[in-house]
Amino acid sequence: MTKPPIRIVAGVIRDAQGRLLTVRKQGTSAFMLPGGKRDPGEDDATALARELAEELGCVLVDSHALGVFTAPAANEPDTLVEGAIYHATIHGEVTAQAEIAELLWIDPAIPPTVRLAPLLETQVLPRL
Repeated sequence: MTKPPIRIVAGVIRDAQGRLLTVRKQGTSAFMLPGGKRDPGEDDATALARELAEELGCVLVDSHALGVFTAPAANEPDTLVEGAIYHATIHGEVTAQAEIAELLWIDPAIPPTVRLAPLLETQVLPRL
């Protein structure tokens, strides 16, 4: 992997049954955590709140760090993604917006039948 890593912030959002919210962006096949790249000058909390509002139409109420993890990028060949991952508490109904094509709630204890982004599959899920 020769390109600089893509640095993102993403949220672990769980429902009352403990399922994890994943998203699939338009034109892609892998499900991943909601979130994205920071805008210039944004800290993690500001970027996460903005991304969740843009992608899901919800409000970030609280977050706490799970960790920073690195894995191959799901949609960029020969590129790593470095994700600052946060447990996120949200308010509001979650709906697919902006570049999000599909939402999927998965049970972290049961391997899903869909393709997951490597960061989610190899780094985040094992820690949940």
